[in-house]
Amino acid sequence: MPVSPFPTSPTSATALAATASASAATPVHTIVVVGHGMVGQRFLEALAERGLTPAAGGPRVVVLCEEPRPAYDRVHLTSYFSGTSPEELSMVEAGFMETHGIELYVGDPAESVDREGRTVTSRSGLTFGYDTLVLATGSFPFVPPVPGKDAEGCFVYRTIEDLLAIEEYAKNATTGAVVGGGLLGLEAAGALKGLGLDTHVVEFAPRLMPVQVDEGGGAALLRTIESMGLSVHTGVGTQEVTTGEDGAVNGMALSDGSALATDLVVFSAGVRPRDQLARDCGLEVGPRGGIVVDEECRTSDPAVFAIGECALASDGRVYGLVAPGYEMAVTTAGVIAGQEASFTGADLSTKLKLLGVDVASFGDAHGTAEGCLDVVYADSRSGVYKKLVIGADGTLLGGVLVGDADQYGMLRPMTGTVLPVSPEQLVLPAGAGTPVALGPSSLPDEAVICSCHNVTKGAICEHTTMPEVKKCTKAGTGCGSCVKVIGQLLPQSADAGLCGCFAHTRGELYEIVRTLGITTFAELLDSHGREEARGGDGCEVCKPTVGSVIASLAPTVGASGYVLDGEQASLQDTNDHFLANLQKNGSYSIVPRIPGGEITPEKLIVIGEVARDFGLYTKITGGQRIDLFGARVDQLPLIWTRLVDAGFESGHAYGKSLRTVKSCVGQTWCRYGVQDSVKMAIDLELRYRGLRSPHKLKSAVSGCARECAEARGKDFGIIATAGGWNLYVGGNGGATPRHADLLAQDLSDAELVRLIDRFLMFYIRTADRLERTSAWLDRIEGGLDHVRDVVVHDSLGLCDELERMMADHVKGYRDEWAETINDPERLRRFVTFVNAPDAPDPSVRFVPERDQIKPDLDILAGPVLAIRTLEGTAS
Repeated sequence: MPVSPFPTSPTSATALAATASASAATPVHTIVVVGHGMVGQRFLEALAERGLTPAAGGPRVVVLCEEPRPAYDRVHLTSYFSGTSPEELSMVEAGFMETHGIELYVGDPAESVDREGRTVTSRSGLTFGYDTLVLATGSFPFVPPVPGKDAEGCFVYRTIEDLLAIEEYAKNATTGAVVGGGLLGLEAAGALKGLGLDTHVVEFAPRLMPVQVDEGGGAALLRTIESMGLSVHTGVGTQEVTTGEDGAVNGMALSDGSALATDLVVFSAGVRPRDQLARDCGLEVGPRGGIVVDEECRTSDPAVFAIGECALASDGRVYGLVAPGYEMAVTTAGVIAGQEASFTGADLSTKLKLLGVDVASFGDAHGTAEGCLDVVYADSRSGVYKKLVIGADGTLLGGVLVGDADQYGMLRPMTGTVLPVSPEQLVLPAGAGTPVALGPSSLPDEAVICSCHNVTKGAICEHTTMPEVKKCTKAGTGCGSCVKVIGQLLPQSADAGLCGCFAHTRGELYEIVRTLGITTFAELLDSHGREEARGGDGCEVCKPTVGSVIASLAPTVGASGYVLDGEQASLQDTNDHFLANLQKNGSYSIVPRIPGGEITPEKLIVIGEVARDFGLYTKITGGQRIDLFGARVDQLPLIWTRLVDAGFESGHAYGKSLRTVKSCVGQTWCRYGVQDSVKMAIDLELRYRGLRSPHKLKSAVSGCARECAEARGKDFGIIATAGGWNLYVGGNGGATPRHADLLAQDLSDAELVRLIDRFLMFYIRTADRLERTSAWLDRIEGGLDHVRDVVVHDSLGLCDELERMMADHVKGYRDEWAETINDPERLRRFVTFVNAPDAPDPSVRFVPERDQIKPDLDILAGPVLAIRTLEGTAS
């Protein structure tokens, strides 16, 4: 049956069919591409770059795609389970096919090739004549020929459709097993764990990722992954997939005689070249598969090329990584354009994050070169393993990095060169010996920085901004491991913009949002972002920054004040995602607001009962509050309900907002007190609660000059005098302590509140991202004197507006905990596993200590590994 082309195709299916049938009589050169994965799309881009598309007056280009969607990012396929949509994974820019006049058929793969007649026939029956045929058919998952492999509940992990099927089946499963402990196998295991399944990994080799890492790296990876709650079985194979009476999977029999109960099996035991189409039409195929090609990527038929995972390259390898596929795509486009181009082999270096663990290998990672030596650092406590393979002459030959791969971007380009420093210095952590961080200046211009697109340092240095580099060279658009080094290579411009998405500062963006009444990040990015960033998703810098700006202006511009509503949810930092503080073992802490530190015995009892009933660790904070540690995400609404019912509300310990207003007992109890500091602290904390700002805000009120509340160490501190209140601003404790400066003195209650209103709103309006009031006062032109002129003397005529905006905040305040527990839709977010909302996170564990609990530190530790050094060095 005829299949309509993907909507971006410029012509209808009928017109395409007519054109296809008449192509033999048409003098226009026709390129037919079979397959539209990542490599196929890169080939189309390479054609467009060379003017070889219909829109540029070049040949006709027809693409036959088997999947129901155009090319997407298979490298980041697993990100689907963390919220990335299939559309966001797309590799095809909007309008790309239309702009270049490329005809794309989705869901209509090639079924046969007639090399003599030079035609390709698709599954729907359409026949296309070709002058040049490019096979980009990729690979298919290898499924071991074991009994039960086709049973209900068995899957492969290759396409978006595979993931959708796994996600649906997992809703009724409790245990999953992955056959294969390589790159994709561990990705699949992470996905199953994320779906709430007890997850097993079965790997025939004696270690995980046997191709990429050595024994030490595999041990480090194993220890870290097992600490996450996954069960790993190495050195055993799958003998049989067993089924129940209903024909569905219920277990696996392993080669060591053991059995494994499981409801779902994912085969991820490697891939094989998809070369059947080539075999059927008589093209030469390698003994172990793969379409044989020469250095120009031509097959045994000069009119046919093969690129990517389906090709057996001239060096005798079938490359399963995307970077070599991209090189082959560019080579083929160059050859078709009449340019000199060749593909003779590629770098197999790899860097990725598996289950949150950085893993990288490069060069001769296994040390197979004659006479090479290993320089190894291993830390079993932190799960870090680093090995550099060094030649007898000091040349860096390769390496393995597990747990800490920050130096990969610098080390990989230096492979094959003599290091400028001793290799021992490159593997040692900070604080151990004299570690050295190599800078970009250490790299020669010919060093390849982006292995995905084969881009050198010299090519990158021809540009000045990251968007320009990505657009012109594609460096940084693949796996992303080179982005950090690219940023170091680029000139540090005077651009004061917030990030690569906005040329405006945070203060300027605040004014734009306030003045124009903008209520969404997307609207702000599309209207005021940099041209190259418009229509995009933003970055980790601008999203939370703009989210905070919109939240602080919500009552003024009419946006939702609830930070997890709609688009706002995707802008928030980690803690704001669940309105609680994430701790090191994946649990959360809860801090109810205790204004001024004043609390009744009844409320104290409630906190104690909640902590007891939910098994939480309790601690008095420095801000005169009680912190409850150890809650699972699914327990948060239950705990909040108990606290809200007792009169508590969110203490906003998780947000960039007001934390606490400390107080001493003041004149009510203290014989030295001259004002009621507790009442003032309570009034201020209730007034400014929930106020979103560039950074956290802390305050304190002391009832006399003895300063028991430590007010001069706060962002705004108040000290009582016989004549009223002195207001200090810009104080800070922590790593860079700063005493607050006196802004005004002997103020009445009303005057004090009015000046604080103005000060806070002026700070929120003009401060930079993550800038505390202390740093802001030191940076802002004119410093304290200018701030005093603005907020005390109204030199800019802003005070009425600043006061009005604070009044809007006070009027619009709603407790986020109460807003959440009273809305069933909002409660849906607070589950560990979306398909098993009642299942706790098995990786969150505790052990007893001092009659309370603490995180189980043993599961966070890494393996105990030996350290080997170069001959002649200290052991």
